[in-house]
Amino acid sequence: MLRLIDEKGTEIDPFSEEGYRRVAELFTKVSVQHKLMYEISWLGIPIIQYPADILMMQELIWKTRPDVIVETGFAHGGSAIFYASMLELLGRGKVVSVEVEIRKYNRVAIDSHPLSRRCEQIEGSSVNPAVVTEVKRRIGEDRQVMVVLDSNHSYDHVAQELELYAPLVSPRGYIVAMDGLQGDVWDIPRGKPEWKEDNPRRAIHDFIARHPEWEIDPHYNRLMVTSNPDAFLRRKYEP
Repeated sequence: MLRLIDEKGTEIDPFSEEGYRRVAELFTKVSVQHKLMYEISWLGIPIIQYPADILMMQELIWKTRPDVIVETGFAHGGSAIFYASMLELLGRGKVVSVEVEIRKYNRVAIDSHPLSRRCEQIEGSSVNPAVVTEVKRRIGEDRQVMVVLDSNHSYDHVAQELELYAPLVSPRGYIVAMDGLQGDVWDIPRGKPEWKEDNPRRAIHDFIARHPEWEIDPHYNRLMVTSNPDAFLRRKYEP
């Protein structure tokens, strides 16, 4: 029989909502320790995301039907191919990816992929003003834009990205600021103590406090096993 005991020694029903939350929290921490997110690929390209988070992004893209998905953080390119595959199903759109350094073999893998025609890359820091200007040029006019922040996960970097990229998103559009879980896994064996404060989730909450035109949409965190707590930011109206 599965038993859960809280910090005060009180038994928790594992099948209750609180029990589910605690089991999900423990599973998430253990899975980060064992690098679960590195086991996943999308259409042949490593994506470095939790399966549940991939499903939530699928829901969001299908619902909002963006013309352009801007992502900061390209890595192997699996997320770009994933977003491109959703746009292919929608019959329109492109992915604009920003990466500080695009490695040759990753660029070759994307350029040779069947969905490469929906993928564009910009090399440089996502907070470099020249890069942001180039992103805007690639977007063009009158576009429904979604932004996914998945590059440097420090507080300062994500805080800058949120300020720079939020104006690109139209009302009812979304920014997804990924990997806020970093603030919850600082105490696992492969964690870092500085993550407790230096993490995207803290940047998200500070951004929301400064910008009442934005709100956190909890719907896409309902599965609880996620690397992206409080990550789905919805623009309510023009500031």
